[in-house]
Amino acid sequence: MDAVRHTGHGPGRRRRRAAAAVGACALLATACASLHAGKPPAATHLAAAGAARSGDGRPEPARHYAQRPTWEPCEDEPSYQCTVIEAPLDYAHPESGDITLAVTRLRSTGTPSERIGSLLYNPGGPGDSAVGGLREIAGDFSPAMRAAYDLVAVDPRGVGASTPLECGTAAPATVTGSRAFAGGKPDFEALDEAREETADACLRHSGRLLPHVGTPDAARDLDLVRALVGDDRLHYLGFSYGTYLGATYAGLFPSRVGRMVLDGAVDPTIEDYRRFLDPAHGYQVAWEAFAADCVSRPGCPVGRSAAEAGRVLDTLVARLDRNPRQEGKDVALTGDDLLRIVLTALKKPAWGELRLALGEVVASSGDNAALQRLSAAQEDAVADVGFTAVSCLSAALGPVFTPAQAEALVPAFRRASPQFGAYYSALLTTCAHWPVGPARPARAFPAPPTAPILVVGTLRDPATPYSWAQALTRLFPSARLLTWDGDGHTAYLQPGSACVDAVVDRYLLGGGLPPAGTVCP
Repeated sequence: MDAVRHTGHGPGRRRRRAAAAVGACALLATACASLHAGKPPAATHLAAAGAARSGDGRPEPARHYAQRPTWEPCEDEPSYQCTVIEAPLDYAHPESGDITLAVTRLRSTGTPSERIGSLLYNPGGPGDSAVGGLREIAGDFSPAMRAAYDLVAVDPRGVGASTPLECGTAAPATVTGSRAFAGGKPDFEALDEAREETADACLRHSGRLLPHVGTPDAARDLDLVRALVGDDRLHYLGFSYGTYLGATYAGLFPSRVGRMVLDGAVDPTIEDYRRFLDPAHGYQVAWEAFAADCVSRPGCPVGRSAAEAGRVLDTLVARLDRNPRQEGKDVALTGDDLLRIVLTALKKPAWGELRLALGEVVASSGDNAALQRLSAAQEDAVADVGFTAVSCLSAALGPVFTPAQAEALVPAFRRASPQFGAYYSALLTTCAHWPVGPARPARAFPAPPTAPILVVGTLRDPATPYSWAQALTRLFPSARLLTWDGDGHTAYLQPGSACVDAVVDRYLLGGGLPPAGTVCP
């Protein structure tokens, strides 16, 4: 979970924008399902009686937990089932109105005796469609996992085919969508003006929904879905921001945690500028690992040492800022574009493609096939208003800085990451004008005892650094850390991670955690 989202954030080889994949649920009222009030599933008897309460003491809305959703084949992919459920706009005041949540599932292939329950999946983001993301990842699960679980995904409130955030024609003013750089340094005043316009537009168009798209509300939606699919406990797989969502659920509903895997962990207690400084340093570590590999190969386009590789990248970025490279009639490649392409490739990771792309820039030739492929991937990763809205509602995801405060921190960011620090410092002012702020400081994050939780951390994960996985593991008394000595963002179901896949599958199938200190090569 960071500025280069595709996260976010799940298995890199399959993550693409999936708006088309959820087309069957776009017309929520007519295309997917109908809802009927009536006798609740067995797992919701407490909520239906009005007796259940979440971890923060709020009573659960009995009417919503008593829904009986009708599952129908998804119009664009009949092997999946689609439905729509109603959730309270405001869980503290459920009588104040409803929103709709789009849910999909892929039924297990096993016999009733093999089936464990439902595995709810979140790909990260925030702002990514979980419904579409499930279509991308479902084929990667092992046969044993497919036999044991129904795979279930719900588009978070404000996202995808669920009740969406509307901001008119305003584009989110994030560094990933801007050209607000001058001389290699962010133009904080220009960014501030654009972000204020975006915030005002979102308030005008979605002012009623805006305060209720935060992670605690999304976690309560997970519990609602858990109940409506008939499970007593939530079995959950979350990547990147999805780990923050899962940890929030565990804090709110500790007695309902089932088998929970949190991969590419966000530290929910992180505060202040470290939220962006740590990933900036993480990408620097990833770049240096790539550079060390590149210079060991013949024809490396960025020199013969890791230090030289950094200087070459800086030179290329500066050259493209002065004279953007024309990639088509109306398309020019700037230094900002190149940085984003490099970040996307490091996150996947796609080192071979990155070597080719950098070679194309160095050569200044007409051959740009690798650049085009990586450029398409990074365009899929550009942040949207969902990313901004959810981040700004969380102290751990969206700290608030004025332009002057952010500019003063640029030297610290450059020290942490000579190649990417200035780029990441531009994110500091993202929430400066957002009309809704976090309800509590990150240090107040609750972490009560729960059933065993498996946290997965990758040693050279650039987007959610390994130290964050260590911090999340320490936070929950029942959590155990599985380490992958690998590269890129997240580990489970990634190329080369067969050891991680085996350990995670054993936990999800049998409930047993790996020995403390387990490291997968």
